[in-house]
Amino acid sequence: MKALCFPFCRRLLPVLLACLALLLTLPALAQEGPTPDPAPQPQVLIPSPPQLAASSWILMDADSGRVLAEHNADERLPPASLTKLMTAYLVERELDRGNIAMDDTVPVSENAWRTGGSKMFIEVGERVSIRDLLYGIIIQSGNDASVAVAEHLAGGEAPFADLMNQHADRLGLTNTSFRNATGLPAEDHYSSARDLALLSRHIIQDYPEHYKIYAEKYFTYADIRQPNRNRLLWRDPSVDGLKTGHTEAAGYCLVASAKRDDMRLISVVMGTSSEEARAQETQKLLSYGFRYFETLKLYDRGSVLDTPRIWGGQSNQLRVGVDRDVVMTVPRSRNEELTAALEVQQDIEAPVSQGQRVGTLEVRLGEEVVGEQPLVALEAIEEGGFFKKLIDQVQRFFSNLIGDWFG
Repeated sequence: MKALCFPFCRRLLPVLLACLALLLTLPALAQEGPTPDPAPQPQVLIPSPPQLAASSWILMDADSGRVLAEHNADERLPPASLTKLMTAYLVERELDRGNIAMDDTVPVSENAWRTGGSKMFIEVGERVSIRDLLYGIIIQSGNDASVAVAEHLAGGEAPFADLMNQHADRLGLTNTSFRNATGLPAEDHYSSARDLALLSRHIIQDYPEHYKIYAEKYFTYADIRQPNRNRLLWRDPSVDGLKTGHTEAAGYCLVASAKRDDMRLISVVMGTSSEEARAQETQKLLSYGFRYFETLKLYDRGSVLDTPRIWGGQSNQLRVGVDRDVVMTVPRSRNEELTAALEVQQDIEAPVSQGQRVGTLEVRLGEEVVGEQPLVALEAIEEGGFFKKLIDQVQRFFSNLIGDWFG
């Protein structure tokens, strides 16, 4: 039957194909006039960032690190009391490492007491807790408190400034140089909007248990109640930090952070003309970022993204993924354009340690690369036994040979 059927089908096939082609063309022949072009897809329009009455500014997403707006962000400028962000960060770091405790007390030197500018009003010879000093630095911008902790942690303000610069290098702050713990005018004492945004990001992410202090509106010490100088804490409930600064050379500066839903932004505005101006210009930046952008979590830390073959190990497959959350900040309504591609190392061979880099995750928004993150081994795989490695060597040889033939 099959042998007889084959010649018959072969003669019938051209007729069937001709009929099918005619059926497919009938709808087109029935149309009147030319076929209209498909309607163009609406474009997502993002306006230019606002122009601010300031010397320098930057707007950064705290989770992804993406910069949404900037102007002169790498210019070296006097940071005034924004310096105290690093002073507070080092106190928080020492607390986190267990080298000091909130209830530890610090003796107040005459040098700390005599420091000019904004004060917490500590007195010579008294002992003040680390807790009170940290609150005094962040909320009251106390220069006296800053010098007191510098002397306690490093033996003096000069060695503490050296410590500040070492950590600035560690955090990648390439346009920052500190000469004191307060931000009082000093030669070769400067920072940039980008560096201060990066430092603020570390404050928020590295020591979240202490970050809540930056949202406090008042702090009372020695029966003197002082307000936080960040006016946005009263105006915008989403704002919860960080620090103000002012000197004649620096102008009025503000580093702010706000969180709405799952998105947190950091803004830095330097060199405005007044307290009100720095608040208003900061609000412009934050409003722009929240209105036109969104931050999306693509993968959770520890997510398995691939299981490539591993040779010579106790297991045949290696779980590969990311060791941190993968988040991206994109213009609103463009999230469907996000794509991810994995580039995994070929011929992975045991032993492999947990956390070892074995590839790259590349994220694109349309044709634009918007992020890269290392792919790492999510587990350790030791070498297999003699016979396991021997079998894998043979399989690997033929696998590569076949790949060469068909590559």
